[in-house]
Amino acid sequence: MTANPHLTIVDHPLVQHKLTIMRDKGTSTKGFRQLLKEISLLLGYEILRDLPITTTTIDTPMEEMEAPTLAGKKLVLVSILRAGNGLLEGIHDLVPSARVGYVGLYRDEETLKPVQYYFKVPSDLGDRPVIVVDPMLATGNSTVAAVDLLKEAGAKDIRFLCLLAAPEGVARMAEAHPDVPIVTAALDRQLNDKGYILPGLGDAGDRMFGTK
Repeated sequence: MTANPHLTIVDHPLVQHKLTIMRDKGTSTKGFRQLLKEISLLLGYEILRDLPITTTTIDTPMEEMEAPTLAGKKLVLVSILRAGNGLLEGIHDLVPSARVGYVGLYRDEETLKPVQYYFKVPSDLGDRPVIVVDPMLATGNSTVAAVDLLKEAGAKDIRFLCLLAAPEGVARMAEAHPDVPIVTAALDRQLNDKGYILPGLGDAGDRMFGTK
């Protein structure tokens, strides 16, 4: 695992192997979706590693003990629609008690700027860790806009999870939200002139839902 203060790249062999299959244009829609769920479990383990812990008294079959358990209010998972739902599914399996929110943004293909069409999140965000998920951190514009909205709604402890990141998107997030750590499976080379990650894996939403 490679890390700097803003970015963590999870280089676990299983993560990298699954990512390679997902990059392959011959991988089916069904296969891509299944792999995205599997890889989200592995990435979720990393982004959740420092959740606060307390103890509770339980009875094992042998004796009473003080055992570790998650502390504080339940965390919130926020999917940036629509592609974020692929990562959301796997992480929600890890923490099924988590609350879930959605931010609807699409990218204007001319300006590459995000356009908001939906925002629905749980209350009391200020008291809860918030994990934002979206497979691609490309220009960073949509991610920055989503984090802007969450901070306006009161969120203070925000983390961002993605499958692939481009240097341009990482830099944009570091400039706009240096307090939001990023966890990803890979930092790719660059963006093309249409704002897609190279070498990348294409449009994650289209590959998840078979819409192109």
